[in-house]
Amino acid sequence: MYYNFYIYIVNNLDLKKTNDLNKKIVHYLKTAVKNDSYWSKYLNESFAKESLAHPTFHIAIFVEPFLQFVLEGKKTIESRFSINKCAPFNKVSKGDIILIKKSGGPIVAICNISERWYYHLNADSWHEIKSYTDSLCAYDPNFWKAKKNASYATLIKITHVKEVSPLNIQKKDRRGWIVLSETGNKQYNLIV
Repeated sequence: MYYNFYIYIVNNLDLKKTNDLNKKIVHYLKTAVKNDSYWSKYLNESFAKESLAHPTFHIAIFVEPFLQFVLEGKKTIESRFSINKCAPFNKVSKGDIILIKKSGGPIVAICNISERWYYHLNADSWHEIKSYTDSLCAYDPNFWKAKKNASYATLIKITHVKEVSPLNIQKKDRRGWIVLSETGNKQYNLIV
């Protein structure tokens, strides 16, 4: 089954509309993972009406070959580098849910965040980050060369990767990470 929710990026967010988006995403995910015991239980417990704190949804754009590495379970840590402090830096928490979007394509999988590390980059932090080369699947020297001017890094340990029926979204900017937040913040937010 192929789902089509057209999601548009806007600057000023109506809280009610964000809750509607989260409800639509939860409904879509519950349908997409109904035969997966971990995800069925996690979504039901996390988004029960009596639950006060819900995990935050994130959309992360992946390019090849890293998307395939994640889907195959080879890549267990995702990295994002930036010159400025931008998502996911200081925006992800343990238990949050990442909607994995293929660059130029639909959302194709979901996963959980089990750990995260934030770095203001210096010689020591670069050394520590490079110690995760295997988990990052970052064997190509060009990967590191492309990141050399970054000032900030976020490493995210991902677990419970599950492919889902493709979910089309219409995204009109170049960001590689979007926080779907229930409260207005400096991030752009998505509404249906």
